[in-house]
Amino acid sequence: MVMRKEMEKRDEVGWVLYRADRIRTPSWGGDSSRAERLLSKRLLKTVGKRKTTQEPENPPSNLPIPPPRRSHRASRARPSTSSAQMEAAPEKEKQSPPSLDDCLRLLKGERDEQRLAGLLLVTKFCEGDDLGSLRRVYDAVGTRFLDRLLRTGMGQGSTDGSDNRDAYLQLSVTVLAAFCRVTEIAASNDMVSKIPFILEILSNKSGSSILEECYEFLYLVLSANEDGVVSFFESGGLKVLAPQMSTFADGSRPMELAMKLVQLLLGKLSLGFISNACLEELSIIVAAIARQFAVLHNALKFEALHILSTIFSSELAASLHEALRVMPNGIWSDDLRIGITAILQNRVAPAEKLHALILAKSAVSIIGEKWLINQVNSPDAREPIPADRCLLLVLESSRVEIAVLLNDMAYLKYEASKSSSSNVDSILSKQRTLAIAFSLIEKIIKLVANMGADEGDLADENTFTKVIHGLNETIGTWREKGDDLLASVRVVGSYLAETPVACKEKVQELLPFMLSIEGNDESSPFYSVCFLLPMLCQTTMKTEGCQVLASFGGDRAVVDCLIKMIDTHSYKVEDTDSIFLACDTIMNLLLKKEKVPLSLKEPIYVNLLRTLTCWAENSNDPTVTMMASSICSLILDHSSEEALLGCPNFNHSDLHSLCRLIVKSLASNEMDMVDEARADLDLQEIVSSGFSRWSHCFPYIKGTVERELGYRT
Repeated sequence: MVMRKEMEKRDEVGWVLYRADRIRTPSWGGDSSRAERLLSKRLLKTVGKRKTTQEPENPPSNLPIPPPRRSHRASRARPSTSSAQMEAAPEKEKQSPPSLDDCLRLLKGERDEQRLAGLLLVTKFCEGDDLGSLRRVYDAVGTRFLDRLLRTGMGQGSTDGSDNRDAYLQLSVTVLAAFCRVTEIAASNDMVSKIPFILEILSNKSGSSILEECYEFLYLVLSANEDGVVSFFESGGLKVLAPQMSTFADGSRPMELAMKLVQLLLGKLSLGFISNACLEELSIIVAAIARQFAVLHNALKFEALHILSTIFSSELAASLHEALRVMPNGIWSDDLRIGITAILQNRVAPAEKLHALILAKSAVSIIGEKWLINQVNSPDAREPIPADRCLLLVLESSRVEIAVLLNDMAYLKYEASKSSSSNVDSILSKQRTLAIAFSLIEKIIKLVANMGADEGDLADENTFTKVIHGLNETIGTWREKGDDLLASVRVVGSYLAETPVACKEKVQELLPFMLSIEGNDESSPFYSVCFLLPMLCQTTMKTEGCQVLASFGGDRAVVDCLIKMIDTHSYKVEDTDSIFLACDTIMNLLLKKEKVPLSLKEPIYVNLLRTLTCWAENSNDPTVTMMASSICSLILDHSSEEALLGCPNFNHSDLHSLCRLIVKSLASNEMDMVDEARADLDLQEIVSSGFSRWSHCFPYIKGTVERELGYRT
């Protein structure tokens, strides 16, 4: 009698569920056990209670999946069974477990309870990597049923199945995520159309057990179909993703999938479009990923590094900087420092260190140079990290990058000159990397220069000597042309401007070479001289510095630079600082001409006279007038009117302009000076004393001055 009751359960649904409850096979990898228990329990309870009416083949889409009902055949009396047959039944049952084909027959059934039971059994039969079986199951169940199952789980339409809703939703999302492991299914428009529903589920059930399956579904669909990326973004995906990422456990599977989604978006969607629409959300995502970069010690740490590097190297970096700067919680910058320090102090691939330097450059741009020396405790460190650890690691890594890249670029340029092959892309890539390293060293130089007495000396002169030493090591492979070399000069010039006595012998050795470096588009050195002017202005205040500069003709390089600045910059206010630095350097040389070997009769000094008179004529600044006239006065000490007019580039018109400049500067002695002019008293003294010395050699200038000013020598 008991066996007869057992056999009566073997209708199309009840028998499979009865067997499914006793079979233990591998699942798909998703957490469908809760759905299985709930649905199996409810379905088994309904066996034997079915109504006599039959369900339509395709119920309306706004109705929930109907609860299972018992078939008519289960209520009919079955033929009597012999005792031998009854004894053989258990044996047959053990030998013939239901197969995938049995599940497929259920999935193709006419009633929803058949398909539902089939899905529950499929989760026991199919492995996650069994793509062939997943495809057969997907084709058997059909998209309409999956769509209705998802909508029912979300509570859309009728509320008849509300007591089963969580179980339906769990099962629906689990099987959808599994189906999307088949690329063709994930790329289908049907799956793309479900993205808004999955995002709605994430918004309403942020702490749900189906979180992982939702993110897996999104990642697989977005990977397979670019339309999915657009749908995700247009459906407010970032607004859902950003706040949830900050709540995920460190290194968890949902966090990993969320990071992969971000990486996918960065690669397939316009970064400018993302920035304009979701800048605040992106800053939250950056902070969450920075946390993973700091605390993890596995492959996911490097994934975080790459994502952050991509973001900070993109076109949206500038907009993102401001959003990060105003974030109420600045922990993200501490997390970056911890992660960067970990990368730079360990043996990792050079490419990974470059990514870390990109992050360091961005952090300094956002927070400022002091970011490099803030002390932060690592989450797993027993002792605090020294405050200057990050500073010294960034400096050393940048120095090594500069030395290696300069050698690499010199070799690439050499190879390109010998063959017709082009290395332009490789050279440009290395130049971008070189710019990052140079920028960091300049920031460090600025940091040290601005340090107050209370902050202490966190980096001494020996540390920066490594930079110059690294440049010196590559001098054998340098050419006298290249923007990469100009960047080197700029870094050295920035440092020496703050500490002109540092590395004195090394600087004297390199100075002739550095002043001769030309940029890619220069026909003669210009920017290299400009970068070194702050240092040259200070060193020429002493006789020794003037002698070193004049010993190799460095004075002519400064004069040529000044002429170019005045001729090409149209006297713009922002250029006056460099112009006056060059003027001060030349003035220092001329005032020590008795001890410094200068050739003032060379054509370049005649050109300087013409240029200075034009500069003064086009400026109303009295300081410009006095600076130009004082330099001219010192040059005239070593010439004569006859000699100047004998020069091919100097005529009577130029002599007249020079005369007007001298008259104008001397006339200021006869008028009440304002406070601004009083600062130029030393320059006026140079002009007046010079006129007394050389006026007899310039009768035209002497006669004009005496006639207009009554000035007597």
